[in-house]
Amino acid sequence: MSQQIFATKGNLMAAKKSLALSSMGFDLLDRKRNVLIREMMSLLDQSKQLRREIGSTYQQAYDALAKANQTLGSVDDLAQAAPVDHGIQRIRFRSVMGVDIPIVEYEEPQRTLSYGLHQSNSLLDNAYCCFCEAKRMTALLAEVENSAFRLAQAIVKTQRRANALKNVSIPTLESTVKFITDALEEKEREEFSRLKVIKRQKQAQCSD
Repeated sequence: MSQQIFATKGNLMAAKKSLALSSMGFDLLDRKRNVLIREMMSLLDQSKQLRREIGSTYQQAYDALAKANQTLGSVDDLAQAAPVDHGIQRIRFRSVMGVDIPIVEYEEPQRTLSYGLHQSNSLLDNAYCCFCEAKRMTALLAEVENSAFRLAQAIVKTQRRANALKNVSIPTLESTVKFITDALEEKEREEFSRLKVIKRQKQAQCSD
C-alpha cells in the first residue's frame, strides 16, 4: 500500500465507516446526476419547441411587415416611433438539487400603437403583435437555455465527483479494509497457535 497503515481494530472501524460514507455519497451523487439529467433533457425539449415556434412567429412578423411596406410604403419612421419595452420585470431563481435555475418574470407590455390609424393597416398591426409575441418567447427561450447550461455544468461537476469516489476513494478504502482485516486475522491465528504451544508445554511440564 502507498502509506503505512497500522492494523488495529480502531483503524478497521474507521476505514469501514469511511467506506460506508463514501458509498453513500456516491449513491447520492448518482441520484443527483440522474435528476439533473432528466431536468436538463426536459429543458432541451422545451428549447427545441420554442425555437420552432419563435422561427414561425418571426416569419409571420416579417411577412406581415413586408406586406405592410408594400401597402404603406416604408414603415421605418413608424418603427422608430414604437416604444422600447423589453417586458422583463425581474429574474429570480429556483433550486434544482442545489443548482440555481433562473426564472424570468415577463410582463406583457401594453400593446399601445404609437402611430395613427391613418398611417397603419391590419398588416402592420399584425406584424407589431407578432414581434411582441416573438419577444416574449425569446425571453422564455433565454430562461430555458440558460437553465439547461447551468444544469449541464452541474452534471459535469457531479459526474467528476462521483467518478473520484467510484474509481479512487472507494477502491482505496476497500483495499484498506481488506488489508487490516487480513492482518488482524493473521495476528489472531498467530496468537491462537502461540497459546496452543504454551498449553502443550504446560501439559508436558505437568505430566513430568
